[in-house]
Order: sequence, then structure tokens, then C-alpha cells
Amino acid sequence: MLGEDHSLTNDFPDHLNAIATLNTDDSEFAEKATQYDKLDKEIRVLELKDAPISDEQMHQLKHVRSELKDWLYQRLLQVEQH
Repeated sequence: MLGEDHSLTNDFPDHLNAIATLNTDDSEFAEKATQYDKLDKEIRVLELKDAPISDEQMHQLKHVRSELKDWLYQRLLQVEQH
């Protein structure tokens, strides 16, 4: 779906407390979460404007977003297991 919100809080509603804690206590997580949110917003804007970039560029943006999301999710799981 074009323009879909993939923010961390939207995609991981069961992890809101961990997200808030990590954003406060873990500077690496907070930095990557900020990067992820900015990239997600950029992708949404591009999708809503009929993606005025090449398919390859859009694919690359989504790939980077996916890698960031995977890293963030793994960090959430690590914190919640302890």
C-alpha cells in the first residue's frame, strides 16, 4: 500500500515501552530509530508523489529501511528478554 506508515510505534505496538526506554537509555538505538523514522517519512512522501525517483532508487531506500527495522527489532527483543 502506498504511503503506509511503517513507524516503529505503528509496526510494533506491543513494544511501546521498550521503544520508549531504548530511545531514552540507548543512544545507538535512538540514533537508528531517528534514521529509520526519517527514512520512512521520506519513502511515504515519495510514494504519495508517484515516486519521482527511479525504481532502483526507491528499492534502495526501502532496503535500507528494512535493514534498520531489522536491527531495531532485534534490539527490542534483546532488551525484552532481559
